[in-house]
Amino acid sequence: MKESMGIKILITILVLLIIVAGVLLGIKIMTDKEKTGNIQTGTANQEEPGTTVVEMKEPKIFKGNDRPIAVMIDNHKGAMPQAGLNDAYLVYEIIVEGGESRLMALFKGVELDKIGPVRSARHYFLDYALENDAIYVHFGWSPQAQSDITKLGVNNINGISESATSFWRTKDKYAPHNVATSTKKILEIAKRKGYATTSKKESVLNYVADETTLNTDTQATKISIPYSPSNEVTYEYDSTTNRYVRYSRNTKQVDWTTGETVTTKNIIIVKCQNTTLNDGENKGRQTLDNVKALKGYYITNGKAIEITAEKSTRSSQTVYKDLEGNEIEVNDGNTFIQICPLDADIKIEPGKPETTTSTNE
Repeated sequence: MKESMGIKILITILVLLIIVAGVLLGIKIMTDKEKTGNIQTGTANQEEPGTTVVEMKEPKIFKGNDRPIAVMIDNHKGAMPQAGLNDAYLVYEIIVEGGESRLMALFKGVELDKIGPVRSARHYFLDYALENDAIYVHFGWSPQAQSDITKLGVNNINGISESATSFWRTKDKYAPHNVATSTKKILEIAKRKGYATTSKKESVLNYVADETTLNTDTQATKISIPYSPSNEVTYEYDSTTNRYVRYSRNTKQVDWTTGETVTTKNIIIVKCQNTTLNDGENKGRQTLDNVKALKGYYITNGKAIEITAEKSTRSSQTVYKDLEGNEIEVNDGNTFIQICPLDADIKIEPGKPETTTSTNE
């Protein structure tokens, strides 16, 4: 009897030991999984001896909480060269009256002593300032732009109403193509007006930190985008830098201050219907039918794909998608968005085929 009781007690102890060992093993497995997950995602709260925390890479072109500044830039031949385009993380080019186009350059977290030449507002540029939560900077305005700035509550700075030390005319260009400003002056005015100078708004573009190459056979070494018979912008791909050199009216564009060639990492083309606005002034000012799904192209690293650009309201962010409906991944770098006439004869051309020179050994 005593032997039987002893055996039962021994068996019970062994069972308990097995259960405890199983629980301890389970806890260890769960702990190891948590550590592994934290290492992979870079979210570990504490660093333990022997543990390597991997930080996630973030795009460099759009970072920090500085609120973007959107400046209207003159693109008339008398305004060239312009200052600051290479320092803008995003530049929009859109048709205006007379077959001309105008640029809106967006700056974030940079200090520039000269930006310009600054030109007057057009109402459809407000749509893209709003979707970027940008302070909108201009020198004068059209009647429609003036009305919409008030109606939409756009935080704007009109240089005509500011001092000649904040928006000054240079002597090396002629009016109206010679107004310049600086980021320091813009921020001083913004603070005086009570505008927020920080923003938590996410980027319109879906930037990726790791270099991506488009999965397509469409080569894009030279791109031509005519805004009118007298106004064509072209880009030529430099395979040594993986960037595009920008030309306007057959002239290579350089910076007004530094003389550096204007280049871009990415090009987005959007085709949009423009019509003449009946504003009572008969100056041929334009309007855009841009709040809808539009067709276009995304170009980077020497290749191009077809895309759609979907905008649901004037202030909502445009979503750029491939033809499978996926939001495009934009390479970390500056981008020119070319919103061109619907009937523009866009040409996306491949480069010359590579040739191999053989030599006798």
